Amino acid sequence: MTSADASMPARPGALTDVAGLRVGHAQVPGDRALSGTTVVLAPPGGAVAAVDVRGGGPGTRETDALDPRNLVQRVDAVVLTGGSAYGLDSASGVMAWLEEQGRGFQVGPDPAQVVPVVPAACVFDLGRGGDWRARPGAATGRAAVEAAARTVSGAPVEEGNTGAGTGAVAGGLKGGIGTASITLPSGIVVGALAVVNAVGSPIDPLTGVFYGEYGSGRPAYPDPAVHEAAQRRLAEARGRNALPPLNTTIAVVATDAELTRAQAQKLAGTAHDGLARAVRPVHLLHDGDTVFALSTGTGPLPDLGSLNDILAAGADALSRAVVRAVRAAESVDGPGGSFPAHRDLYRSDTPSTDLPDK
Repeated sequence: MTSADASMPARPGALTDVAGLRVGHAQVPGDRALSGTTVVLAPPGGAVAAVDVRGGGPGTRETDALDPRNLVQRVDAVVLTGGSAYGLDSASGVMAWLEEQGRGFQVGPDPAQVVPVVPAACVFDLGRGGDWRARPGAATGRAAVEAAARTVSGAPVEEGNTGAGTGAVAGGLKGGIGTASITLPSGIVVGALAVVNAVGSPIDPLTGVFYGEYGSGRPAYPDPAVHEAAQRRLAEARGRNALPPLNTTIAVVATDAELTRAQAQKLAGTAHDGLARAVRPVHLLHDGDTVFALSTGTGPLPDLGSLNDILAAGADALSRAVVRAVRAAESVDGPGGSFPAHRDLYRSDTPSTDLPDK
């Protein structure tokens, strides 16, 4: 186990365990809508931020501003949204709300003359509710950031079919949004929030085990008969869905440690290792896998050893967040497709720690 694994709390934790961060969700209204937006709101003054994009079909906004060579040092919020590239418009609603609060990069002598820095990334969920045009816009983004602002520090984060995870699908399974956190022996907190909407699968088709659980102690193997039935039902559901497998997994990994922008970019990059452990295959041409990294700087300044622990914890937390997203998801069966949830496919299973027959 890594040092991060050894320090995993008994409870799963959440991104909001990183002091100062708040999370809010909003859904697109309507019976034929299956999409939404999630906002990670930074504390006043913003957070040091970076990004690492590895999927072949990303949809992003303001990611160039996060290059350590460029001017902007901090961001005010990060938007994770459904609706493919259309959904990136939700960030404009977040910007408008932040401007009203006087929060952003000051560009003039008047304190109200600010430009909020709001990077965003989107997942493809168009038509999954049955209405191709039911996608997030500025109003959805505003509703999500207002929901985040209403929460208290350290508030739990809703998981599953909510926010940007409302229409998420992973390997034919209903995906969703999940979160986790790790507290290191140094007291530094590392958290992750993932919208799991992948072409690849979070489940090993040979065993039924979550890929993300293989490295966290002895995984629970489902009964072979239950797993076989689950795989059959999943294949049947995939066969009924007409939409193409255009996906993407997007995430935010954060720490309260005081990181430079270059260190934050390293954290975003190593966090992709956790995604690669939890979803296979990953980073495909039909994916737009993007990980943002945030540093609130309210914790200690890390030395080289603790910085390595932070990098390892970022990957571990993201892997755990992926598993939690799929476990929390609920089945959807409607005009846009049939997307069974893991909890329903394996609901009659009694987990076993016995290794399967080879």
